[in-house]
Amino acid sequence: MKVDGRPMRTIWLEPDGWAVGIIDQTRLPHRFETMRLETLDQAAHAIRAMLVRGAPLIGVAAAYGVCLALREDASDAALDAACDTLAKTRPTAINLRWALGEMTAAVRHLPREARVAAAYARAGEIAEEDVAINQAIGRHGGALIEATARRKVGERVEILTHCNAGWLAAVDWGTALAPIYTAHERGIPLHVWVDETRPRNQGASLTAWELSRHGVPCTLIADNTGGHLMQHGKVDLVIVGTDRVTAQGDVCNKIGTYLKALAAHDNGVPFYVALPSPTLDFAVVDGVAEIPIEERGAEEVTEIAGKTADGRIETVRIAPDGVTAANYGFDVTPARLVTGLITERGVVAPNRAALAAAFAERAGAGRA
Repeated sequence: MKVDGRPMRTIWLEPDGWAVGIIDQTRLPHRFETMRLETLDQAAHAIRAMLVRGAPLIGVAAAYGVCLALREDASDAALDAACDTLAKTRPTAINLRWALGEMTAAVRHLPREARVAAAYARAGEIAEEDVAINQAIGRHGGALIEATARRKVGERVEILTHCNAGWLAAVDWGTALAPIYTAHERGIPLHVWVDETRPRNQGASLTAWELSRHGVPCTLIADNTGGHLMQHGKVDLVIVGTDRVTAQGDVCNKIGTYLKALAAHDNGVPFYVALPSPTLDFAVVDGVAEIPIEERGAEEVTEIAGKTADGRIETVRIAPDGVTAANYGFDVTPARLVTGLITERGVVAPNRAALAAAFAERAGAGRA
């Protein structure tokens, strides 16, 4: 995707061929800064502190974290320790554990001297696979937007999204925003309602930033505004991303997604979830009962960062001193509230039979 006309990705190999470059997303939207990762600990910190975030990007960053670890020590013990360290950084997104499994499978059988090169090769493949998957998601989801545009006879399509599932959450294109970018590139008139997504404000700081920098019309709204817009016919469809989808089609995504799905269901607005196949977890059936929900620091709720009138970036407290806060990072939307799952293999019904038919190879592995 583009930042003010300049093509960018979220993660890359530096010119030396081994260090990893990333965009520090905690600095956005007021500062655009990149960072060089050289060690396992730096990669783990980048994931844990959300310098990189979004299920697909977390997986790729973890893959490169394994590479950095093996440069220092290519033994089985070091490989296991690296995977254990990275697996603990973010518990909810299944892509992370999937990527670690891929990296382990790629190097475990090899002699030590061959492991580093093989690890970098597999990590690079995972990154390119993510781009190709998201381009396919863009094609299939873009067709939904195009069909909506035909029904509206020239009027712009109104889309609501929650949190950030754009190219900043992946290597490129993104998941939920890939259909939007695809439709925009085709010249389809559209407009995006962007939830601010408290408490980390990733809609306000990331989604609004990347859409506007790419030239996509968008408007930032408070999280509680979506239902009102739907009641008044101002939303044609909702498209969100996800960190994990269960065997029966339950969707785990950023906190607040469930409430948007309820509002969409009540108002007859199609509710779509865009996901790459590594986000599927066939080992889990009931998302509400089985998916671990990450709880983050209370300061994300009680404090907020922003830019002052004189250009300084400051963090201020918005809650009374001494007040505690609960900060659940995700919620689960039951499959019954989901219109369809936009995948690289097409739009799939949110149920066990349809998912198992579309991704038979993953379904079999999940049951094993």
